[in-house]
Amino acid sequence: MKNRMNNAQAVRASTLAADLRALVGKLKRRLREQANSKDQTPSQVSVLLRLESDGPATASSLARAEGMRPQSMGSVVTALQVAGLVSGAPDPTDGRQTILSLTEACRKWAEESRAARQDWLFRALEARLSPDELETLADAVTLLKRLVDD
Repeated sequence: MKNRMNNAQAVRASTLAADLRALVGKLKRRLREQANSKDQTPSQVSVLLRLESDGPATASSLARAEGMRPQSMGSVVTALQVAGLVSGAPDPTDGRQTILSLTEACRKWAEESRAARQDWLFRALEARLSPDELETLADAVTLLKRLVDD
């Protein structure tokens, strides 16, 4: 659905893009505040999310996937192990490698964190928006999905 914009529409789209980017960043920060982050760094959170979505992996494969040096990944993994969020087991096919996976404590923490963020957002929507505004927001979410879905 590509069509040529006139100058006024292009200016409006540019302003909207800046406002939307700032708003999404603020929403992300507010949601992060609601979760019990256990003071994890963005790199640590990224590794946890990758292990959750892709399953167990070696530190070297995580480093490649995250675009990090293996030495840097080593310190991320060590911090996660010390926090009790990741555990390692010998690779059954290559004893020199360690397969990393999420601990049960990490899975529970992630579930509780997601529930806290969902609850905060639900309560904010319920308290601050009218039924008509909720419908408008639902329409906007549909449009936002079109922006990010390939």
